[in-house]
Amino acid sequence: MTKEKSETKTETSEAQDDHVVFVGDKPFMNYVTGVVMQFTTQSAKESVIKARGKFISKAVDIAEVATKRFLEGEVNIKNISINSEEFQNKEGKDVRVSTIELTLAKK
Repeated sequence: MTKEKSETKTETSEAQDDHVVFVGDKPFMNYVTGVVMQFTTQSAKESVIKARGKFISKAVDIAEVATKRFLEGEVNIKNISINSEEFQNKEGKDVRVSTIELTLAKK
């Protein structure tokens, strides 16, 4: 199993349990649909959109489209949390990457 497939498997199981969406390389509307489905078919009271690095702007766009186009008047942005993580890359160099968590909640 490749690294990409194993990450996708983890994404799916965590999203079902905790109503968390991890933003990555998939098409934009896949994430919007995932967030909308959590509120409509899974009756979630909250959903968290998580991203890091270059995917932060995509996460913000996902939250905006979900709340202002698809769930207008039903869901709003409850909390925005920013942070950074430090780890070693493949070459052993210390790298710091920014993270964001956007919590959406039913009104």
